Amino acid sequence: MVDALGVAVVGFGWMGRVHTQAYARVRHHYPQLPLRPELVMVAEEVPGRAEEAAAQFGFAATTRDWREVAADPRVRAVSVTAPNFLHREIGVAMAEAGKHLWIEKPVGLTAEDARAVADAVAKARVRGAVGFNYRNAPAVETARELIAAGEIGTVTHARVRLFSDYAAHPEGALTWRYERERGGSGVLGDLASHGVDLARYLLGDLVSLTADTAVFVPQRARPTGVTAGHTRAAGGELGPVENEDYVSCLLRFASGARGVLEACRVSVGEQNNYGFEVHGTKGALFWDFRRMNELGVSRGTSYQDQPVSTVYVGPGDGEFGAFQPGAANAMGYDDLKVVEAHRFLRSIAEGRAYGATLADAVRSAEALDAMTRSAATGAWVDLPTP
Repeated sequence: MVDALGVAVVGFGWMGRVHTQAYARVRHHYPQLPLRPELVMVAEEVPGRAEEAAAQFGFAATTRDWREVAADPRVRAVSVTAPNFLHREIGVAMAEAGKHLWIEKPVGLTAEDARAVADAVAKARVRGAVGFNYRNAPAVETARELIAAGEIGTVTHARVRLFSDYAAHPEGALTWRYERERGGSGVLGDLASHGVDLARYLLGDLVSLTADTAVFVPQRARPTGVTAGHTRAAGGELGPVENEDYVSCLLRFASGARGVLEACRVSVGEQNNYGFEVHGTKGALFWDFRRMNELGVSRGTSYQDQPVSTVYVGPGDGEFGAFQPGAANAMGYDDLKVVEAHRFLRSIAEGRAYGATLADAVRSAEALDAMTRSAATGAWVDLPTP
Protein backbone atom coordinates (compact mmCIF):
# COMPACT_ATOMS: atom_id res chain seq x y z
CA MET A 1 0.00 0.00 0.00
CA VAL A 2 1.26 3.48 -0.90
CA ASP A 3 0.62 6.29 1.57
CA ALA A 4 0.19 9.90 0.47
CA LEU A 5 2.65 12.33 2.04
CA GLY A 6 1.81 16.02 1.95
CA VAL A 7 4.88 18.06 1.05
CA ALA A 8 5.59 21.76 0.79
CA VAL A 9 8.37 23.85 -0.71
CA VAL A 10 9.55 27.06 0.98
CA GLY A 11 11.35 29.35 -1.45
CA PHE A 12 10.76 28.93 -5.17
CA GLY A 13 13.89 30.00 -6.94
CA TRP A 14 15.90 27.56 -9.04
CA MET A 15 16.46 25.12 -6.18
CA GLY A 16 12.81 25.17 -5.13
CA ARG A 17 11.94 24.21 -8.69
CA VAL A 18 14.50 21.38 -8.64
CA HIS A 19 13.07 19.98 -5.37
CA THR A 20 9.55 20.16 -6.78
CA GLN A 21 10.53 18.33 -9.95
CA ALA A 22 12.29 15.69 -7.84
CA TYR A 23 9.08 15.06 -5.85
CA ALA A 24 7.16 14.78 -9.12
CA ARG A 25 9.61 12.28 -10.61
CA VAL A 26 10.66 10.18 -7.63
CA ARG A 27 8.11 7.38 -8.00
CA HIS A 28 8.82 7.14 -11.73
CA HIS A 29 12.32 5.99 -10.84
CA TYR A 30 11.54 4.28 -7.53
CA PRO A 31 8.12 2.66 -8.00
CA GLN A 32 8.52 0.56 -4.83
CA LEU A 33 8.72 3.65 -2.62
CA PRO A 34 5.86 3.27 -0.11
CA LEU A 35 5.18 7.04 -0.02
CA ARG A 36 3.62 9.20 -2.71
CA PRO A 37 4.53 12.87 -2.30
CA GLU A 38 1.60 15.25 -2.86
CA LEU A 39 2.33 18.94 -3.47
CA VAL A 40 0.27 20.67 -0.80
CA MET A 41 1.74 24.19 -0.57
CA VAL A 42 4.43 26.46 -1.96
CA ALA A 43 5.66 29.52 -0.05
CA GLU A 44 7.45 32.36 -1.83
CA GLU A 45 7.56 36.03 -0.82
CA VAL A 46 8.08 37.40 -4.35
CA PRO A 47 4.60 38.41 -5.60
CA GLY A 48 3.18 36.05 -8.19
CA ARG A 49 5.97 33.48 -8.08
CA ALA A 50 4.11 30.98 -5.86
CA GLU A 51 1.03 31.24 -8.07
CA GLU A 52 3.14 30.52 -11.14
CA ALA A 53 4.60 27.47 -9.39
CA ALA A 54 1.14 26.21 -8.46
CA ALA A 55 -0.11 26.63 -12.01
CA GLN A 56 2.83 24.74 -13.46
CA PHE A 57 3.32 21.97 -10.89
CA GLY A 58 -0.07 21.60 -9.22
CA PHE A 59 0.48 22.78 -5.65
CA ALA A 60 -2.88 22.82 -3.88
CA ALA A 61 -2.21 26.11 -2.09
CA THR A 62 0.13 29.11 -2.17
CA THR A 63 1.34 31.60 0.40
CA ARG A 64 3.84 34.40 0.84
CA ASP A 65 4.33 33.50 4.52
CA TRP A 66 6.23 30.30 5.30
CA ARG A 67 4.60 30.21 8.75
CA GLU A 68 1.40 29.07 7.08
CA VAL A 69 3.30 25.98 5.92
CA ALA A 70 4.35 25.20 9.49
CA ALA A 71 0.75 25.57 10.69
CA ASP A 72 -0.86 23.44 7.97
CA PRO A 73 -1.64 19.89 9.23
CA ARG A 74 -1.75 18.57 5.68
CA VAL A 75 1.99 19.21 5.31
CA ARG A 76 4.12 16.43 6.73
CA ALA A 77 7.42 17.15 4.97
CA VAL A 78 9.02 20.41 3.86
CA SER A 79 11.77 21.39 1.46
CA VAL A 80 13.54 24.55 2.61
CA THR A 81 15.18 26.19 -0.40
CA ALA A 82 15.12 29.79 0.86
CA PRO A 83 18.23 32.02 1.18
CA ASN A 84 20.88 31.02 3.75
CA PHE A 85 19.98 33.57 6.40
CA LEU A 86 16.49 32.07 6.71
CA HIS A 87 17.59 28.45 7.09
CA ARG A 88 17.83 28.42 10.87
CA GLU A 89 14.53 30.15 11.63
CA ILE A 90 12.53 28.18 9.08
CA GLY A 91 14.28 24.85 9.70
CA VAL A 92 13.78 24.98 13.47
CA ALA A 93 10.16 26.08 13.12
CA MET A 94 9.34 23.24 10.70
CA ALA A 95 10.92 20.63 12.94
CA GLU A 96 9.10 21.99 16.00
CA ALA A 97 5.86 21.77 14.00
CA GLY A 98 6.56 18.07 13.45
CA LYS A 99 7.50 18.35 9.76
CA HIS A 100 10.22 16.19 8.22
CA LEU A 101 12.88 18.46 6.77
CA TRP A 102 14.82 18.45 3.50
CA ILE A 103 16.94 21.58 3.64
CA GLU A 104 19.54 22.98 1.30
CA LYS A 105 23.13 23.47 2.35
CA PRO A 106 24.84 25.18 4.09
CA VAL A 107 21.94 25.14 6.67
CA GLY A 108 22.33 28.67 7.95
CA LEU A 109 25.27 31.03 8.20
CA THR A 110 27.37 29.27 10.85
CA ALA A 111 27.90 25.94 12.57
CA GLU A 112 25.75 27.26 15.40
CA ASP A 113 22.87 27.68 12.95
CA ALA A 114 23.31 24.20 11.51
CA ARG A 115 23.54 22.71 14.99
CA ALA A 116 20.32 24.47 16.04
CA VAL A 117 18.44 22.92 13.12
CA ALA A 118 20.00 19.50 13.77
CA ASP A 119 19.03 19.69 17.46
CA ALA A 120 15.46 20.69 16.61
CA VAL A 121 15.13 17.78 14.17
CA ALA A 122 16.49 15.33 16.76
CA LYS A 123 14.26 16.68 19.53
CA ALA A 124 11.15 16.49 17.36
CA ARG A 125 12.08 12.98 16.18
CA VAL A 126 11.49 13.87 12.56
CA ARG A 127 13.77 12.96 9.68
CA GLY A 128 16.24 15.47 8.27
CA ALA A 129 18.09 15.54 4.94
CA VAL A 130 20.57 18.03 3.48
CA GLY A 131 21.22 18.98 -0.15
CA PHE A 132 24.73 17.60 -0.61
CA ASN A 133 23.79 16.24 -4.01
CA TYR A 134 27.24 15.59 -5.51
CA ARG A 135 27.84 12.63 -3.19
CA ASN A 136 24.85 10.98 -4.90
CA ALA A 137 26.60 10.66 -8.27
CA PRO A 138 27.11 6.93 -8.98
CA ALA A 139 30.75 7.56 -9.92
CA VAL A 140 31.33 9.22 -6.54
CA GLU A 141 29.69 6.34 -4.70
CA THR A 142 31.83 3.91 -6.70
CA ALA A 143 34.96 5.88 -5.80
CA ARG A 144 34.03 5.64 -2.13
CA GLU A 145 33.62 1.88 -2.41
CA LEU A 146 36.97 1.47 -4.17
CA ILE A 147 38.71 3.53 -1.50
CA ALA A 148 37.06 1.55 1.32
CA ALA A 149 38.03 -1.74 -0.34
CA GLY A 150 41.68 -0.69 -0.52
CA GLU A 151 41.74 -0.77 -4.32
CA ILE A 152 44.11 2.22 -4.46
CA GLY A 153 45.97 1.29 -1.28
CA THR A 154 46.18 3.69 1.64
CA VAL A 155 45.03 7.17 0.66
CA THR A 156 47.91 9.61 0.89
CA HIS A 157 46.47 12.86 -0.45
CA ALA A 158 43.50 14.33 -2.29
CA ARG A 159 42.46 17.49 -4.08
CA VAL A 160 38.88 18.81 -4.27
CA ARG A 161 38.07 21.72 -6.58
CA LEU A 162 34.92 23.77 -7.18
CA PHE A 163 35.43 26.52 -9.74
CA SER A 164 32.60 28.53 -11.29
CA ASP A 165 32.10 31.77 -13.19
CA TYR A 166 28.58 32.57 -11.94
CA ALA A 167 29.88 35.68 -10.15
CA ALA A 168 32.69 36.56 -12.55
CA HIS A 169 30.86 39.33 -14.42
CA PRO A 170 31.53 42.72 -12.77
CA GLU A 171 27.90 43.70 -13.46
CA GLY A 172 26.56 40.82 -11.36
CA ALA A 173 23.95 42.25 -8.99
CA LEU A 174 24.74 42.80 -5.30
CA THR A 175 22.17 40.28 -4.01
CA TRP A 176 21.93 38.66 -0.58
CA ARG A 177 24.62 36.19 -1.66
CA TYR A 178 27.32 38.85 -1.27
CA GLU A 179 26.25 40.14 2.15
CA ARG A 180 27.74 38.67 5.32
CA GLU A 181 24.52 39.03 7.32
CA ARG A 182 22.31 37.26 4.77
CA GLY A 183 24.70 35.21 2.63
CA GLY A 184 27.19 34.15 5.28
CA SER A 185 30.64 33.12 4.17
CA GLY A 186 30.34 33.61 0.42
CA VAL A 187 31.91 30.91 -1.71
CA LEU A 188 32.65 28.92 1.44
CA GLY A 189 28.96 28.32 2.15
CA ASP A 190 28.00 28.10 -1.51
CA LEU A 191 30.66 25.80 -2.99
CA ALA A 192 33.23 24.84 -0.34
CA SER A 193 30.43 23.31 1.76
CA HIS A 194 29.99 20.76 -1.06
CA GLY A 195 33.76 20.27 -1.17
CA VAL A 196 33.97 19.52 2.54
CA ASP A 197 31.13 17.02 2.25
CA LEU A 198 32.77 15.28 -0.71
CA ALA A 199 36.09 15.12 1.15
CA ARG A 200 34.47 13.67 4.27
CA TYR A 201 32.26 11.27 2.30
CA LEU A 202 35.27 9.83 0.50
CA LEU A 203 38.01 9.98 3.11
CA GLY A 204 36.44 10.35 6.56
CA ASP A 205 36.60 13.06 9.17
CA LEU A 206 38.82 16.11 9.11
CA VAL A 207 40.93 16.97 12.15
CA SER A 208 42.50 20.32 11.23
CA LEU A 209 42.91 22.84 8.43
CA THR A 210 44.42 26.14 7.40
CA ALA A 211 42.87 28.47 4.84
CA ASP A 212 43.29 31.63 2.82
CA THR A 213 40.45 33.68 1.32
CA ALA A 214 40.08 36.65 -1.00
CA VAL A 215 37.54 39.01 -2.56
CA PHE A 216 38.41 39.73 -6.21
CA VAL A 217 35.31 41.75 -7.21
CA PRO A 218 35.06 44.19 -4.27
CA GLN A 219 31.99 46.18 -5.43
CA ARG A 220 28.76 45.35 -7.23
CA ALA A 221 25.66 47.29 -8.26
CA ARG A 222 22.56 47.03 -6.12
CA PRO A 223 19.57 45.57 -7.98
CA THR A 224 16.58 47.83 -8.58
CA GLY A 225 14.00 45.03 -8.68
CA VAL A 226 13.35 41.39 -7.88
CA THR A 227 16.27 39.08 -8.66
CA ALA A 228 16.44 35.41 -9.53
CA GLY A 229 19.60 33.42 -9.91
CA HIS A 230 22.61 35.51 -10.93
CA THR A 231 21.06 38.72 -12.27
CA ARG A 232 23.08 41.60 -13.70
CA ALA A 233 22.52 45.15 -12.50
CA ALA A 234 24.56 47.57 -14.60
CA GLY A 235 24.44 51.22 -13.58
CA GLY A 236 22.99 50.75 -10.11
CA GLU A 237 24.36 52.16 -6.88
CA LEU A 238 27.59 50.37 -5.96
CA GLY A 239 27.95 48.55 -2.67
CA PRO A 240 30.68 46.43 -1.08
CA VAL A 241 31.02 42.67 -1.49
CA GLU A 242 31.30 41.52 2.12
CA ASN A 243 32.10 37.83 1.76
CA GLU A 244 34.61 35.63 -0.01
CA ASP A 245 35.02 35.07 -3.75
CA TYR A 246 37.81 32.52 -3.24
CA VAL A 247 39.13 30.04 -0.70
CA SER A 248 42.07 27.67 -0.67
CA CYS A 249 42.50 25.26 2.19
CA LEU A 250 44.95 22.61 3.36
CA LEU A 251 43.28 19.67 5.10
CA ARG A 252 44.40 16.96 7.52
CA PHE A 253 42.23 13.87 7.87
CA ALA A 254 41.88 11.57 10.87
CA SER A 255 43.30 8.79 8.68
CA GLY A 256 46.56 10.70 8.27
CA ALA A 257 45.83 11.66 4.66
CA ARG A 258 46.37 15.22 3.47
CA GLY A 259 44.14 17.28 1.22
CA VAL A 260 43.70 20.51 -0.69
CA LEU A 261 40.29 22.16 -1.18
CA GLU A 262 39.96 25.13 -3.50
CA ALA A 263 36.77 26.97 -4.48
CA CYS A 264 36.08 30.14 -6.47
CA ARG A 265 32.91 31.80 -7.78
CA VAL A 266 34.65 34.29 -10.10
CA SER A 267 36.75 31.91 -12.21
CA VAL A 268 36.47 33.20 -15.79
CA GLY A 269 36.36 30.30 -18.22
CA GLU A 270 35.14 27.80 -15.62
CA GLN A 271 31.58 26.50 -15.66
CA ASN A 272 30.84 24.07 -12.84
CA ASN A 273 34.37 22.69 -12.81
CA TYR A 274 33.79 20.53 -9.76
CA GLY A 275 35.66 17.35 -8.99
CA PHE A 276 38.35 15.51 -7.09
CA GLU A 277 41.59 13.57 -7.39
CA VAL A 278 42.37 10.95 -4.74
CA HIS A 279 45.83 9.39 -4.61
CA GLY A 280 46.77 6.24 -2.72
CA THR A 281 49.85 4.07 -2.27
CA LYS A 282 48.75 1.77 -5.14
CA GLY A 283 46.59 3.93 -7.40
CA ALA A 284 44.39 6.97 -7.90
CA LEU A 285 40.83 8.07 -8.71
CA PHE A 286 39.67 11.07 -10.76
CA TRP A 287 36.17 12.56 -11.10
CA ASP A 288 34.87 15.62 -12.95
CA PHE A 289 31.23 16.67 -12.49
CA ARG A 290 31.11 17.86 -16.10
CA ARG A 291 31.66 14.21 -17.09
CA MET A 292 29.56 13.00 -14.20
CA ASN A 293 29.14 9.41 -15.30
CA GLU A 294 32.85 8.70 -15.79
CA LEU A 295 35.46 7.74 -13.20
CA GLY A 296 39.17 7.74 -13.89
CA VAL A 297 40.74 4.71 -12.19
CA SER A 298 44.41 3.82 -11.85
CA ARG A 299 45.15 0.61 -9.94
CA GLY A 300 47.53 -2.30 -10.21
CA THR A 301 51.11 -3.08 -9.24
CA SER A 302 53.08 -0.89 -11.64
CA TYR A 303 53.30 2.20 -9.40
CA GLN A 304 55.44 4.08 -11.92
CA ASP A 305 53.92 4.78 -15.36
CA GLN A 306 50.70 3.08 -14.27
CA PRO A 307 47.90 3.93 -16.73
CA VAL A 308 44.53 5.50 -15.95
CA SER A 309 41.37 3.85 -17.31
CA THR A 310 38.05 5.62 -17.87
CA VAL A 311 35.19 3.65 -16.32
CA TYR A 312 31.63 4.43 -17.38
CA VAL A 313 29.32 3.79 -14.45
CA GLY A 314 26.38 1.47 -15.08
CA PRO A 315 23.35 -0.11 -13.44
CA GLY A 316 25.47 -1.79 -10.76
CA ASP A 317 26.91 1.51 -9.53
CA GLY A 318 25.09 3.59 -6.94
CA GLU A 319 21.60 4.56 -8.07
CA PHE A 320 22.40 4.49 -11.80
CA GLY A 321 20.05 1.58 -12.45
CA ALA A 322 17.04 3.62 -11.35
CA PHE A 323 17.64 5.98 -14.27
CA GLN A 324 19.39 4.24 -17.14
CA PRO A 325 19.61 0.64 -18.43
CA GLY A 326 23.25 0.55 -19.46
CA ALA A 327 26.63 2.17 -18.97
CA ALA A 328 27.42 5.43 -20.79
CA ASN A 329 23.74 6.49 -20.89
CA ALA A 330 24.13 9.78 -19.07
CA MET A 331 22.51 10.84 -15.82
CA GLY A 332 22.26 14.58 -15.13
CA TYR A 333 22.22 17.08 -12.26
CA ASP A 334 18.47 16.93 -11.64
CA ASP A 335 18.71 13.14 -11.34
CA LEU A 336 20.96 13.60 -8.31
CA LYS A 337 18.15 15.52 -6.65
CA VAL A 338 15.72 12.70 -7.44
CA VAL A 339 18.14 10.35 -5.65
CA GLU A 340 18.17 12.80 -2.75
CA ALA A 341 14.36 12.95 -2.67
CA HIS A 342 14.16 9.16 -2.66
CA ARG A 343 16.56 8.88 0.26
CA PHE A 344 14.69 11.57 2.19
CA LEU A 345 11.33 9.86 1.63
CA ARG A 346 12.77 6.43 2.36
CA SER A 347 14.13 7.80 5.64
CA ILE A 348 10.61 8.92 6.55
CA ALA A 349 9.06 5.60 5.53
CA GLU A 350 11.58 3.42 7.36
CA GLY A 351 12.49 5.66 10.30
CA ARG A 352 16.23 5.53 9.68
CA ALA A 353 18.69 7.79 7.91
CA TYR A 354 19.57 7.43 4.25
CA GLY A 355 21.82 9.94 2.51
CA ALA A 356 23.26 13.17 3.87
CA THR A 357 21.85 14.22 7.24
CA LEU A 358 21.90 17.28 9.49
CA ALA A 359 24.94 15.76 11.23
CA ASP A 360 26.79 16.02 7.91
CA ALA A 361 25.68 19.65 7.62
CA VAL A 362 27.04 20.40 11.09
CA ARG A 363 30.41 18.85 10.28
CA SER A 364 30.64 20.80 7.03
CA ALA A 365 29.67 24.04 8.79
CA GLU A 366 32.29 23.45 11.49
CA ALA A 367 34.92 23.19 8.77
CA LEU A 368 33.68 26.40 7.12
CA ASP A 369 33.82 28.26 10.44
CA ALA A 370 37.35 26.93 10.92
CA MET A 371 38.32 28.20 7.47
CA THR A 372 37.05 31.66 8.36
CA ARG A 373 39.02 31.70 11.61
CA SER A 374 42.16 30.40 9.93
CA ALA A 375 41.97 32.96 7.13
CA ALA A 376 41.77 35.72 9.75
CA THR A 377 44.75 34.46 11.79
CA GLY A 378 46.88 32.50 9.35
CA ALA A 379 46.96 29.60 11.80
CA TRP A 380 46.00 25.94 11.65
CA VAL A 381 42.64 25.32 13.34
CA ASP A 382 41.59 22.05 14.97
CA LEU A 383 38.08 20.76 14.28
CA PRO A 384 35.76 19.43 16.98
CA THR A 385 35.84 15.69 17.56
CA PRO A 386 32.69 14.09 16.10
